[in-house]
Amino acid sequence: MDETAHKRERRKEARPVELLDAALSLFVEKGYAATKVEEVAAMAGVSKGTLFLYFATKQDLFKAVIRSNLADHFPAWNQEFESFQGSTADMLSYAMQSWWERIGNTRASGMTKLVTSEGSNFPEVMEFYENEVMRPGRALFKAILQRGIDRQEFRPMDTNTAVYSLVSTIFFLSMWRHSLSSCESNSTLNPQVFLHSHVDALIRGWQAP
Repeated sequence: MDETAHKRERRKEARPVELLDAALSLFVEKGYAATKVEEVAAMAGVSKGTLFLYFATKQDLFKAVIRSNLADHFPAWNQEFESFQGSTADMLSYAMQSWWERIGNTRASGMTKLVTSEGSNFPEVMEFYENEVMRPGRALFKAILQRGIDRQEFRPMDTNTAVYSLVSTIFFLSMWRHSLSSCESNSTLNPQVFLHSHVDALIRGWQAP
């Protein structure tokens, strides 16, 4: 294969990633309804026809963005926690800091705001987000809390309810980063300090006597 053909092949292999990156930027900036596939293709430097070679519809593109930026983290996270050797308190702290580093402090956290504001208008998209992101996230947090209960590190609790104390923290920081952080009164919030402080308070409340 000559150099030109090789470059062309590498460019073809990179296109799905470039399209997903462009789609993420536009979805977060403009929302789902307002984003046009022509804009995604233009930002990625390809034609609309090329985009449709990889993603048949805008909904397929959106689902791929959710998978690649959010859902695909869960297999690695689940594996990490299965082999975690520390205390459950340390595991929980690590889980939240890991979320911030891999998702919260990236453009991908803007998908939370998008789904919150537009999900009711696109029920199939909302259902996909629930199945691919919310449900696995709750299951992972519940497993961590149950580990603490089983090891008598945490007091007995209703994990179905307690898990939302963690989910709400993620929700707040996602919304803050993509809306409230631009307000001067909120600019002094250090998200990592807040995360550490809030999780520490939750752990102290859950710890066994």
